[in-house]
Amino acid sequence: MMHSVENRFIAIVCGAMLIFVAPLIVLFLSLSSERVARESLQNTQVLMEAGAQALGKPLWDFDTDGIEQIAKSLIGDVSIMSVHVKDSSHSISVQLPAGPVDASLSHTVLTKEIFYDSRDGQKSVGSIEIWVITPGLLSRFSKDELSVFVILIVAVGIVFASAIIGNRITVIRPLMRLTAAIEATRQLGSRHHVDWTSDDEMGALAHNFNEMQSELEREEIELKLAHSRATDIYNLTPSMLFSLDPANCITAVSDYWLMATGYARDAVIGRTFTDFVDTHWHETYRARRSNANPTHANICEVTVPFIKANGETMTVLILEMKSAASDERGGLSLSVMTDVTELKRAESRNHEQAITDHLTGLLNRQGFEAALDEAIRDADDHAMQLACIFIDLDRFKWINDNFGHAAGDEVLRQVVSRIRTTLRPDDTMSRLGGDEFAILVNAAEVEALASEIGERICVSLGQPILVEGVELSVSASIGIALYPVHATNAAELLLKSDMAMYARKRDGKNGMLVFDASMLDTARERHEMEQNIEAGLKEDWFEAYLQPIVDLSDGRIAGFEALMRLNHPDKGILPPARIIGIAEETGTIARIGERVLEKAIGHLARLTQLEGTETTYLAVNFSPLQFEQTLPHKLAALLLKHHISPARIVIEITEAVLMLDNPDVHAVLKQLSEFGCRIALDDFGTGYSSLSYLNRFPVDIVKVDQSFTRSLTTGTADIRRKSRMLIKGIRTISHQMGCTVVAEGIETKEQWELLRKLGLDFGQGYLFSRPMPIENMLLMLEMESEAKVTTRA
Repeated sequence: MMHSVENRFIAIVCGAMLIFVAPLIVLFLSLSSERVARESLQNTQVLMEAGAQALGKPLWDFDTDGIEQIAKSLIGDVSIMSVHVKDSSHSISVQLPAGPVDASLSHTVLTKEIFYDSRDGQKSVGSIEIWVITPGLLSRFSKDELSVFVILIVAVGIVFASAIIGNRITVIRPLMRLTAAIEATRQLGSRHHVDWTSDDEMGALAHNFNEMQSELEREEIELKLAHSRATDIYNLTPSMLFSLDPANCITAVSDYWLMATGYARDAVIGRTFTDFVDTHWHETYRARRSNANPTHANICEVTVPFIKANGETMTVLILEMKSAASDERGGLSLSVMTDVTELKRAESRNHEQAITDHLTGLLNRQGFEAALDEAIRDADDHAMQLACIFIDLDRFKWINDNFGHAAGDEVLRQVVSRIRTTLRPDDTMSRLGGDEFAILVNAAEVEALASEIGERICVSLGQPILVEGVELSVSASIGIALYPVHATNAAELLLKSDMAMYARKRDGKNGMLVFDASMLDTARERHEMEQNIEAGLKEDWFEAYLQPIVDLSDGRIAGFEALMRLNHPDKGILPPARIIGIAEETGTIARIGERVLEKAIGHLARLTQLEGTETTYLAVNFSPLQFEQTLPHKLAALLLKHHISPARIVIEITEAVLMLDNPDVHAVLKQLSEFGCRIALDDFGTGYSSLSYLNRFPVDIVKVDQSFTRSLTTGTADIRRKSRMLIKGIRTISHQMGCTVVAEGIETKEQWELLRKLGLDFGQGYLFSRPMPIENMLLMLEMESEAKVTTRA
């Protein structure tokens, strides 16, 4: 069977023969033929010249026989077809051969006029016409020439045959063996070698092919081994591995995947992966590549519910990796599927715990903020209004401090239970922290509904709460803000409901208040005051003003009360009560107290230098937040610095300090008392159970509230009588308990006289002196001292 390479070789050789050799042979034949034809024609022309000369005399003599003899000699030439001789008079016409001549044969006609040399000169006696045969291409050659031409053709044929045979032996045969080896490798799968050796290029080709086959065989063995190992790893890895094609059809799954899902391999190969995913999650899975890993662009992840063979659903996390090289190989990917069902359940539980208050089961602040955001979106979508009801329990800290945290927790649980009875099923309630709660209510006209709920909450908390056999009373301050009436976002709604709650608390607690714009002014004023406090501490604007405390029997100054003042450089003296209230809420009261205490003791040291003031004392007001363990040490250091005896220092406290019933506060009071300082109970008679404190705490001085002093000379006669009886009773009990009594708020001489007659020891008020800075106080005392000296003189 001829092979294409050999056919192409023969075609090339034949083409070369036709293109190069054949034209040369034809050219050779053509040139040779023309030469032979030319020589033959020239010979005929020579014969015709000789015959024309010979025919001159016979034509002159009218010798017909001679003419025929000469014509026969001419016709004897093989190249002459016909000879025709005629004279000038047309009386003689000799034509050989005698019959007609085939004029269709290729021929050439030669004509020659015949002349005779007579006496009178040369005469034309007739003409001769010869038809010369035009010979064929080969007929023009002689036998010798044809023999040479045949030998040339045979030589060319031998060369052609030798080329074909040589090509078959040196090229076609090794190529056929190479092709056979390749075909055997393709069909049988084994690596066949070429049985051929030679020192030429074909031998090198066969050698290189055999080496390539050996190398490929080794690589194939290694590849099969690697594939076997990869397959084993793929199947033995304790992970659910699977691969997908670009159409998301499963191309391979690991044994662990089959074991975990319960499917058979034949049942899943070729199926779309979404066939095993819950219908509602198909789009999520298809869009998984939009969740590409930011650090690894070829890795994407998605979490979807996977349906197992038994119909159960497990939540799986799928990590899929698809490299750029895999696109070139058909787009296969490798995915790892992990069962995260328990993890998701744990996350759900953790999320619930993260947004749930463990004590009450309500949403905590984080959960409430998320619910608030969602409630605002729902309100916008359904054209509804939203109310945030902010609740803060009154006196809860006192319950916690006096009855313990366990009792406080039980109070919170019962409060929540009562509040829930006032709410609708779809209302959202949360505990923001401590004793603060928030409720979300939505309705088309929500203000009336929220106000109604707030009132029901106040009523529900009207009855005492029974905890471990003890009835505890608790009330609530409630603030309400509306969306979108009062706020445009969640943070603003919560803030304004909180502001409304604090406004209610400042107005007397135990009630409800709806936010209005004036609260913003209050908040701004408060914020401005907070800034003034911080600036006062930073720039040292706080001062200790002094107000004399006099002996009611003779008007002699017995001591001074230090009063905090914030002297703003532009606004002057700011309201001290407002400052104290804000400072106690923000926690800056301790820093303010330290600043005022240090200045007050310094002022006492300066006053001591005046005559007659060596034994005067200094009364300093202390907030409950100032009673830290370090207070006695700080006070001792200040007294030592200014050489002041502790006996000259009076620590003024209110019932709020004692009502805390805090062991740490009691310990500090005890240390101060043991140190030598005296304890004064300020605003006595205005609290819940003031008399009991005289017995429970180391109180040395009782200060009668100014409201009692004022009622001595104002109001009806009955009120004045009762006020005298109350003050007398306070004086009697205090003296019996060994306490000195000081009256506050004395503004008239009538009040002074009445208090002196009632047996009170000391007093202070505008009658004697307004609070003033130390320079003014020194000037006043110096002027009084000079007046006394002048009077004596």
